[in-house]
Amino acid sequence: MNVFIKRGLLFAVMLIIAGTINAQKKFNAGSVSGNFKLDAQTYQADSLIGANEVPEKILSNSYMNVIYNNGKFTAGVRFEGYLNTMLGYDKPYDGFGLASRYATYSGDVLEVTAGNYYEQFGNGLVFRTYEDRDLGYDNAMDGMRVKLKPADGVVLTGIIGNQRIYWEKGEGIVRGVDGDFALNNLFEGFASSNHRITIGGSFVSKFQKDESPLLILPENVATGGARINYSIGKVSLAGEYAYKSQDPSSDNNFIYKPGSALLLNGNYSQKGLGVMLQYKWVDNMSSRSERDAQINNLLMNSLPAISKNHTYAFAAMYPYATQIMGEAGMQAELFYKLKKGTFLGGKYGTMLALNFARVVDIKRDSIDATTGIGKPATDGYKTSLFSMTDSLFHQDINIEITKKFNKKLKGIFTYQYLTYNQLALEGHGFEYDGIVNAHTVIADVTWKIKSKHSLRIEGQALFTGNFNHMTATGEKIDIKQDYGNWAMLILEYSVSPHWFFALSDQFNYVSADDELAKNTALINHASDLHRSHFFSVAMGYSKGASRIQMSYGKQREGILCVGGVCRAVPAAYGFNISISTTF
Repeated sequence: MNVFIKRGLLFAVMLIIAGTINAQKKFNAGSVSGNFKLDAQTYQADSLIGANEVPEKILSNSYMNVIYNNGKFTAGVRFEGYLNTMLGYDKPYDGFGLASRYATYSGDVLEVTAGNYYEQFGNGLVFRTYEDRDLGYDNAMDGMRVKLKPADGVVLTGIIGNQRIYWEKGEGIVRGVDGDFALNNLFEGFASSNHRITIGGSFVSKFQKDESPLLILPENVATGGARINYSIGKVSLAGEYAYKSQDPSSDNNFIYKPGSALLLNGNYSQKGLGVMLQYKWVDNMSSRSERDAQINNLLMNSLPAISKNHTYAFAAMYPYATQIMGEAGMQAELFYKLKKGTFLGGKYGTMLALNFARVVDIKRDSIDATTGIGKPATDGYKTSLFSMTDSLFHQDINIEITKKFNKKLKGIFTYQYLTYNQLALEGHGFEYDGIVNAHTVIADVTWKIKSKHSLRIEGQALFTGNFNHMTATGEKIDIKQDYGNWAMLILEYSVSPHWFFALSDQFNYVSADDELAKNTALINHASDLHRSHFFSVAMGYSKGASRIQMSYGKQREGILCVGGVCRAVPAAYGFNISISTTF
């Protein structure tokens, strides 16, 4: 961290000098902008929900971005403070310092960035760096980036550098090039065509020394990809394929099999109707700048999850993240607006959204009769593009109805049926074969009481399936899967545009048969959380670009996923405050 601070101080001095010189030459001092956020929480022990004692009592995460802009020159720094890191985030973030600094020159043809930057090639199958403070995720590059626009419709990008890992940099050196070519801009014959075509390609190479005493590891690993986007009228189609050379790592148990991924998208839209189809196939596509990195550290690419990102708590209780070692999945979504004045559409029309997603494991065969699948220091296994098995990871069927009843009352109503392989995805659930089947119903109703005053009432209920358990006396009983059934109620009163006040409670309840399970040798989650309440009170105030929110209550343990990146959220009980502003 001291290295970052020293570099940051030097960088800040350089910015001041550059800004002063530029101001003197052009008589323009430029502009400064940025944003700030602080999250802090107190912690109380609560054995009923599994909330542990925290020595510091108060933990906090914070950051501040400061950006200077003057014509074609932009520079920025980001300070981060984790004193100490809130529960659920990685402890190596503990401390305070300069986490990011960069300078960019943007001309008509050439753009150059030195320092930290984020970049994505295509859909991210080959390369993507990004950050999400709420997830504690940041794999920024530290080095140089060049963007070149030699002709209309052509964008070429070159990168080199190392990735961020907490307060340090990863050992691997990452180098890459990418090109986007809009054919309608490049060729006169396509300029007036209704067919819009864009093609692109990416190549990324990482270098890391081989210091293994047991294996001969490739020091240079290459990943390449090609993509195409086509649209005409109401239809758009897109596809991207990526291939990775041999890359033995801790993710794949150090096998030498190459990796590949395919992503296909199709969309149709017109007034009142939208259809989306998506397919993804992944095999051994873990890509990190260090072969021993774990969890979310030093990932060089992104494999978007084939599932809907739910915003409601119970619909998102069992979130899905891409299985980078192999999966085959598809998703279909339909949006349809029932016309105004019809029987079902009513006076204001009714919006329907139907979504279906299913992801299974890919098919793997032994490379020969004597080598087991996935054995280290071998090619691992054999597979083929589009192969799949009946081993289900995740299936989600949901429908959402948005209805405005009158000028003061509107609602969103959701039903979800989920099948989730908890044993394969999280490693537990042996007692019920690892499969969770859950029905979820949600009603979210907003009542506009008068001008600027509204009341939102949100009710949710989740019901898991049962499994049979044989007691020591030979009696068969039905026991709920995982944590069993849940109910939730939220009351939120808003005074626009500044204030809101909210009360909420999540209630875990199980059946009478589950109570009987406490007297058996079986220990399951449902009996652990029997009759647990997770209440919370909250209020917030916002004005302009500033916002402050406070809450007190209990937080349920679980997994939080956003865009395929996940982190464990621990059980917690205490006071929380969040302050943010943009300037």
